Amino acid sequence: MADADAFRRYLADARARHLDELCAWLRIPSISTLPEHARDMAAAAAWAADQMRAVGLEHVAIMPTGGHPVVYGDWLHAPDRPTLLVYGHYDVQPADPLELWQSPPFSPEIRDGRLFARGASDDKGQIFMHLKAAEALRDLDGTPPINLKFIIEGEEECGSENLARYVAAEAGRLACDVAAVSDSPLLGPEVPSLCESLRGITTLELTLRTGVSDLHSGLYGGSAPNALHVLAELLASLHDDQGRVTVPGFYDAVRPLTPAERAAYAALPFDETGFRAEIGAPALTGEEGYTIVEQIWRRPTLELNGLWGGFQGTGTKTVIPCVAHAKISCRLVPDQDPEQIAELVAAHARRLCPPTATVEVGGQGGGHPALTPRDHPAMQAAARAMAIAYGREPVFAGMGGSIPVVPMLQRTLGAPVVLIGFGLNGEHFHAPNEFFTLSNFDRGLLTLCLFYEGLAGMSPGAR
Repeated sequence: MADADAFRRYLADARARHLDELCAWLRIPSISTLPEHARDMAAAAAWAADQMRAVGLEHVAIMPTGGHPVVYGDWLHAPDRPTLLVYGHYDVQPADPLELWQSPPFSPEIRDGRLFARGASDDKGQIFMHLKAAEALRDLDGTPPINLKFIIEGEEECGSENLARYVAAEAGRLACDVAAVSDSPLLGPEVPSLCESLRGITTLELTLRTGVSDLHSGLYGGSAPNALHVLAELLASLHDDQGRVTVPGFYDAVRPLTPAERAAYAALPFDETGFRAEIGAPALTGEEGYTIVEQIWRRPTLELNGLWGGFQGTGTKTVIPCVAHAKISCRLVPDQDPEQIAELVAAHARRLCPPTATVEVGGQGGGHPALTPRDHPAMQAAARAMAIAYGREPVFAGMGGSIPVVPMLQRTLGAPVVLIGFGLNGEHFHAPNEFFTLSNFDRGLLTLCLFYEGLAGMSPGAR
């Protein structure tokens, strides 16, 4: 197998070609949310299929889903070696507002070591790197050292409505020993990192009623229950004065942090002052007994996302509201179940509701949390590859948000998922002037080549 220096030489020689190819894909405005871009979506899927064939993948197919298709390809000629499933997406966010772009969003431009275009970082640039890693292994080693499967979907930016059905229906075809997703950021510009955990989410909407009509506050004030007052008291009781959620059973399934995990998180280069300044708050809050990093990566939350009722217009309208609403979301951690947590919160809200009101609960929905232990052989192979490519040991990080495809793959295919992204939080994905830092493109390509080779030593079926 080729060594790191051989890969460096190969990738340096191929860099101009790689960037030309990537720019061709970035020129296709594959905006999945806008029906007028249906032909562009088809063109982007066809481009991905052609690229799969060009790098040596077989059984390439553009597979219908009921929405935008999934592009599939594989190479399965490494008997007794593990199988890696690589996921990415070819759709991109709308580019609005166009006037804020320094260069047209679908006319890629390199400036100051950055590739500017919609999709450069999220996610065309990152899934393209996986295709080029497979090509490098073919060209230098003759054949990839592991079995490879690729799925590139076209609906990630509009909710992946059809992906779960596709993965469930094609579970046999997609069976793998490990999956890789490069749709997450590095912890910092010079901080190589692997994401080991994602929080899940569940949502609810409460509607509290105290009557059939709003009432005159002079005629009825002091005797009629006020829906906003009642709801405010109910919501205020959902946390105690230590920042813990008071819903019975809320923490029962939470996987506790180990001493080693807490020590590793404490050693990370986290700037609390900068974090607070970014928020713009005079002080931070949260659950007592846990650091900020622990709170946002590995502790569950219950947050109010919206609260309304009564008169909302300019001026004064002296009414006693008969209905009030609240939107709630809970970020979840291993091993919490989103449906169970939603039911616990709903049941608690009903218990807290006084006899002066009724409460209705709706709007439930969500996704599972995900965790791939850092000592898993695939995570260790990724860490070794990243250490060589970046010249320093990577850190293991978490993400407070959710990437729904990760728990979907874990739960449906029973495979661990390595989150091995190379973007940066400041690269403006979903915003004007999205870009990809080319130093991470270069080091990321080398990382992936070495990662694929490193997986060859993993036993098939390792979990």
